[in-house]
Parts: sequence; C-alpha cells; structure tokens
Amino acid sequence: MASFTLFFLSITIILHVFFAATPSSSVSEQLSSSTIPTRFLDFAKKPETFDWMVGIRRKIHEYPELLYEEFKTSEVIRAELDKMGISYKHPVAETGVIGYIGTRKPPFVALRGDIDALPMQEMVEWEHKSKVPGKMHACGHDAHTAMLLGAAKILKQHEKEIQGTVVLVFQPAEEGGAGAKRIIEAGALENVSAIFGLHVMPNYRVGEVASRSGAIMAASGRFQATISGKGGHAAIPQHSIDPILAAANVIVSLQHLVSRESDPLDSQVVTVAKFQGGDAFNVIPDSVTIGGTFRTFSKESFKQLKQRIEQVIVGQAAVQRCNATVDFFQEKKPFYPAVINDGGLHKHFQNVAGSLLGTNKVMEMPPVMAAEDFAFYQEVIPGYFFFLGMQDDSSERLPLIHSPYFRVNEDALPYGASLHASLAATYLLKHHHDVTIVEGKNHDEL
Repeated sequence: MASFTLFFLSITIILHVFFAATPSSSVSEQLSSSTIPTRFLDFAKKPETFDWMVGIRRKIHEYPELLYEEFKTSEVIRAELDKMGISYKHPVAETGVIGYIGTRKPPFVALRGDIDALPMQEMVEWEHKSKVPGKMHACGHDAHTAMLLGAAKILKQHEKEIQGTVVLVFQPAEEGGAGAKRIIEAGALENVSAIFGLHVMPNYRVGEVASRSGAIMAASGRFQATISGKGGHAAIPQHSIDPILAAANVIVSLQHLVSRESDPLDSQVVTVAKFQGGDAFNVIPDSVTIGGTFRTFSKESFKQLKQRIEQVIVGQAAVQRCNATVDFFQEKKPFYPAVINDGGLHKHFQNVAGSLLGTNKVMEMPPVMAAEDFAFYQEVIPGYFFFLGMQDDSSERLPLIHSPYFRVNEDALPYGASLHASLAATYLLKHHHDVTIVEGKNHDEL
C-alpha cells in the first residue's frame, strides 16, 4: 500500500510539472506572432530574395501598361506564381490576377498591389528606362507588384504556418479606372474579412512607414464644362458673346465654394486645371472647355460640392449670356470614395510594424487630399492602407510620385514585402479561432 501511494504521488508530481511547463495555446500564438515579422524581414533581405524582387520590378518598369491594358504585366505575375506553385484566378477585372496561399479555408485576408502605369514620358536616364514611348511607372506600381510577389514568396515558404488563406490581389487600373471596384464586382473578395494595401512614398525614409486610423485620403471626382457663346473678331467684342470671359468668372466663383461655403474644419478642394479655348490672338472663340477635380473627406460634403459646382458653372455662364453643360464622367470614371482606415486594423498595423521596424519607425501622418481606389475595398470590408518610406541617407531628395523624374529606391522592397506578409500571417493567427463554420456550407474556396 505504501509503495502504491508513493507511485501515485510520483505520477501526480510529474504530470503537474509537465502541464505547468507547457504553454497555453494563446501564449504559443503570441510568441509566434511576435517572431513572424523579424523572420519574414530576414527572409526578404536575403540576397537571392532581394535580387529576385529587383529583377521583377525592373522588368515591369521597362514595359509599362495603362489601365486595363496590363497584359504583359499580368503574364509576368502569373509566370512567377506558377514557379512558386501558387494557384490563382485570371482574368479578373480584365487583366487582374487573384492568387491564394494557405489552407483555402477561412479566415481569409487579402493583400493588394496595383499594376498599372501612367501616360507619361520617363525622363530618368538609366539602364531600365521605359521602353514604351509616352508610358511610365511614375507612381511606383511596378514596386508594389514586386513587393506583393515578394510577400507571396515569403508566405509560400511558410505556408504550413498560415492559419487560413491569404488572397493576393494584383489589381489593374488604379489610375482613374476604379479597378478595385471591378475586382469587388467580380466577387474576388467574397468571404474576405480584411484587406491591406501600401504605397511607396519619397517623403519618408527607408525602413519607416506612415499611416493613421480613420480618414487618410480624400474622396475624388472630376468635372468638365463646355461654355458656349458666340465667336467673332476681337476688335469688335460687342458683336460677340465671349466664352473666355464667362469661363474666367466661373473659375473665380468656383474658388468661393471652399473659401466661403464650406466649414473651414471640413477639408475640401476645388481645382480647375484645364482651360482650352481659342486658336488665334484676335478671334473670340465660340466655346471654351474647362475641367478640374474636387475632393472632400465626407460623403455629405462631396455630394454638396458636386451639386454646387454644376450650379455655379451654369449660373455664372448665364450671367455672361453663355450656355454651359457639365459632365462628371461618373459612368466612365467613377468617383473615388475617401480612404478610411479601420481602427482595429490600425492597432494591428502598429503592433506588426513596430515589431518589424521598431516603434520609432512607425509614423502617424496627417490626412492628404490625394485619392486612391483602395477606398472601394473599404466600403465593403475593413481595410488598411499605409505608406512605405523610400528616402535614403543622401542629401538628394527623391522626386514625388507622378513626376517624369520619379525613381524607386529598391532598398525599400524587402520592407514592403515582409510587412505585407507579416500583416496577413499574424492577422490569420489572431483570427482563426473566430471562424464559425456553418454546417452544410462550403468554405473550401473563395
């Protein structure tokens, strides 16, 4: 009996020690989440990974393609996904590619990279300058594509650790074509619970990121007006109805919409950037065309501003005895909503970016009046958009985006790729216990 009691006590002590030393699942996940960013950054910085991303970026840069014409770019993307053994759907939204890494089961999280270029002539003289006249990657979308492929390589290498599915969104037509809207309409984000996107930014240093919770980029619309009068000789203006004078009054009056009608604490912009009228110095033309953009952060202000723009143009033209028609291009060029970052995803971003870069490298930035079609995703699911620094230690400042002299500092590529991968992998690790499988419903694939 004494020997049995001693045996029982020994077994009890051993079991107690074993379970006390075994971490709970939540602690295990926390440790994994904390190590993922640095592991992924180390992988992205490997010479073979870095050189591979640089090569892809330069290949895409040499052959820029405009919105919904990204056929060669799509071929490059699909070829790399094939090499990595990553399944995908194509075409989506004409030239888009949607890839899948992980279990193909919930939860689903998406990473977005835009792939289109701009109708600009590149002025930078270097070995990999654009080989297509009048087209250039002047907004860094070649780098965005390379970094998303880099994230795909990292995630594929660690696929067994992914607790769900990462959806890779290679999106066409960000530059005015509302490609994000077409991606959503194609059903590519069905069942996706969150999406992350980034943009290179020369204002911040390599290894720094910047973002904020809430509104970060403005809603954007465009307009064009034709103001018609009666042409004639400039020496006898009394026999004409001058549309140039009418257009000048229209432009001045439009500026009053912001300075005298809007709340000073409600940021708004109205800019007339196009004015076409007349071909001779001594002839009053029959008509003038003006065009521009308007931006706000709230839907209410946007609707009001659009209404007043039309009223002012038509009304001021009438004062000068002219007629005016206004086109907002809503069917061809949909208005972009404001980019509004989800508060919960902002905390997630701060934690992941802080672990990867250091908390002192994660900047809080003010809102900007630029626009991004990433906002369409945020209208249907929680989304988060951030900016990736590119400035190096040299005194020479990098040109801003949409400049013919724009350059990408390729040293930023590993940071973007590893951040993408880390944000997705840790999000899935955090949320995979939240998934409720509905009986009889197939969740195996998007």
